[in-house]
Amino acid sequence: MGMFCFQCEQTVGGTACIDVSNCGKTVETSDAQDRITYELMKLAVAAEGTGRDGELAVTFMEALFSTVTNVNFDAESCNTLADEIDATRTAITAGAETTLEAVSGPEAIFTTDGAEASLRALLVLGLRGMAAYAHHAHVLGFRDAEVDAWLISGMAAASRSHEVGEWLGLLHDFGMVNFRCLALLDEANTTSYGNPTPTAVSMEVQAGPFIVVTGHDLHDLKMLAEQCEDAGVAIYTHGEMLPGHAYPELAKYSCLKGHFGTAWQNQRKEFLGVPGAFLFTTNCLMPPLPAYAGNIFTTAMVAHPGLAHIPAAADGSKDFSAVIAKAKELGGWSEAKLFSGINGGSELTTGFGHNAVLGVADVVLDAIKAGDLKHIYLVGGCDGALHGRNYFTSLVENTPSDSIVLTLACGKFRFNDLNLGTVGGLPRMLDMGQCNDAYSAVKVASALAEALGVGINDLPLSLVLSWYEQKAVCVLLSLLALGVKNIYLGPSLPAFVSPDVLQVLVSEFGLRPTSSVEADLADMRPVLA
Repeated sequence: MGMFCFQCEQTVGGTACIDVSNCGKTVETSDAQDRITYELMKLAVAAEGTGRDGELAVTFMEALFSTVTNVNFDAESCNTLADEIDATRTAITAGAETTLEAVSGPEAIFTTDGAEASLRALLVLGLRGMAAYAHHAHVLGFRDAEVDAWLISGMAAASRSHEVGEWLGLLHDFGMVNFRCLALLDEANTTSYGNPTPTAVSMEVQAGPFIVVTGHDLHDLKMLAEQCEDAGVAIYTHGEMLPGHAYPELAKYSCLKGHFGTAWQNQRKEFLGVPGAFLFTTNCLMPPLPAYAGNIFTTAMVAHPGLAHIPAAADGSKDFSAVIAKAKELGGWSEAKLFSGINGGSELTTGFGHNAVLGVADVVLDAIKAGDLKHIYLVGGCDGALHGRNYFTSLVENTPSDSIVLTLACGKFRFNDLNLGTVGGLPRMLDMGQCNDAYSAVKVASALAEALGVGINDLPLSLVLSWYEQKAVCVLLSLLALGVKNIYLGPSLPAFVSPDVLQVLVSEFGLRPTSSVEADLADMRPVLA
């Protein structure tokens, strides 16, 4: 068919990857993932009204998750998955074909022109992001019937034509159900591992064998820790696994020592020469260099040709003995090594989820009322490799001393090693967790607004979001559905948002692209004294 992919921020020329992708995905893999999406649309249409949502939802979770950027680079496994989806649909329809109203084939999902193509892309890419969050909750035993149903009905709706107003209604409804999904994952994580508590995490790697675990799946982190605890192998988090240190039921493992590295896009430099094993649990993978490819293991939906994969047993358990053996074979460093973030700091603090922040809500409110705390900046989202992301470092560095910065997701690695000091007895930088912990940010903002007797949009709060992939899309759609306005989005605007759709987002929600740090900070004025 030929590649046409514009789902991530680093798409070629800001338009689409056609012959080669910036993420490393081949044409064959891109085509296979379009097949997955097309077969899911047909399965969704065939399954409507059959009462099979609960039965089929995991198929949709896994398949949509596999198409998220930096998850699966293996064309063969993607085509196998597409075949399995087709077989499931055929069984439902007793062999009859399923025709889609507005999508003639895999190549037509994203390539048509106009507002409808842009709005369809927003919905499909948002569903990919939500599927990842739903899958994280699912492996912990948490499901939501409305989320399950929307994975299927949403894909069916995306296969049809709608008027612009109908598309906007669909996107609003999707944003609301994705917020349910974020709440579900928060419940799954806090029920399973306890409420996060503020925790300082060292970037020192101690002597001896170790495993670096990256991605987002805390269930994999726990299973790995259980197997490493008495094996003489240390664990260091990487990327979005950093918040794992703040959960009591994960922090209790003595083998969980600290954090290694910065954001995902630096891995091809940071992993070179490291005498440890690496485990990728979710999206974060870049095509590995030969020098360390033999030390990498993937699991769950992550796959790449030539890399060892750790499957799950029927009961969901995983045997990480091969990863542990590789770590012991490599041996680690003979003496401790101290690493730093991109700004030179060697200690990171995380764990300021909604439970922790609302536990000191009286301190926050008193600081606001006393005039000590005049503004709150939420600076979060994905990091990436393209130019312009130093904007977020500079923005945080230049926030006034009478403000605090809430942050979440891997975009924080642009600045989370900075020491911003304190204000009103609070640290000026509060790391709320992973990208899905946007739920915590909304919960905190809602509680502050209620306590102050105002709406969220009337708070002295500015939201600045960096985006890279599809989970950022679904989070943005949830914020818009909740009525949050005047969000700054950068470092560039999504290629799949057409000019006419962008105009709607600007006029109805005040969405604005980031410009310069100086200009944006000047526009972000506190509303309350």
